[in-house]
Amino acid sequence: MALDSTAGDDQIVYLNGAFMPMTEARIPVLDRGFIFGDGVYEVIPVYERTPFRLPEHLHRLQYSLDGIRLQNPYSGPEWTRLIRELVARCSDDNQSLYLQVTRGVAKRDHVFPKDTPPTVFMMTNALSSPPAEAIANGVSAITAVDNRWLRCDIKATALLPNVLMRQLAMDAGATEAILLRDGYLTEGAASNIFIVRDGTIITAPKSNLLLPGTTYDVVLELAQKAGLRYEVRAVSEEEVRHADEIWMSSATKEVLGITTLDGKAVGTGVPGPLFKRMHALYQEFKANSATQTKAHA
Repeated sequence: MALDSTAGDDQIVYLNGAFMPMTEARIPVLDRGFIFGDGVYEVIPVYERTPFRLPEHLHRLQYSLDGIRLQNPYSGPEWTRLIRELVARCSDDNQSLYLQVTRGVAKRDHVFPKDTPPTVFMMTNALSSPPAEAIANGVSAITAVDNRWLRCDIKATALLPNVLMRQLAMDAGATEAILLRDGYLTEGAASNIFIVRDGTIITAPKSNLLLPGTTYDVVLELAQKAGLRYEVRAVSEEEVRHADEIWMSSATKEVLGITTLDGKAVGTGVPGPLFKRMHALYQEFKANSATQTKAHA
């Protein structure tokens, strides 16, 4: 199976021990990632050629690999070296690095194959921060029933339910789908979700029903350091629908205000004061992190 890209013939990717042009990368059709979605992945933002929160991303990768009982092919230092080399081969200073590990190539059988080397793939593309208009005016979202499996804490490559929910959002002219299960908030189709009520930031706790987002962690850390009130607890659908503010967070979207939900204004219909504070804190933290990482490199 060939991998093609609109990024150009000279885009360099990493596949099973070698760096090569994207157009030369080949994965056998019996790879279990292709046949079963039997693999996990990570998306790591890179700012000024510095991977953001790399140890935390590698920790989550290990968690996902443990969750599907797949041995990590590399140590932390080996992953770090390979990631930094791929970043150096890309012409952009700000990048979105994607990596995935599958259970490898084997005869089609649900049972794990024995002594099969995993498939390791990485690519990186230019990363653009959310446009100024989206930051200033916010974006729209819809709600959807969360009908995914019960191990959403594993960052698995089998993302068909998320794909379908994001497409529902796109069909409605929205940016994200906010997922509700049994009357409570879980997360977004491709993000974590925060609400604000009466000056308090509220988000659902980590569990098997949502992905432990690295940006989610940053938002809570920044709230704590800034002395902002926050709660991590179950969030009801009623609280979501009557929130003063709603935010989404992800590696590529950073923190973004949601100002319309199911066609109705959230709060005043514009990004609220706590979002503006958090967005500023996040941008400062991001810049400081890149500077500090370079200083210790």
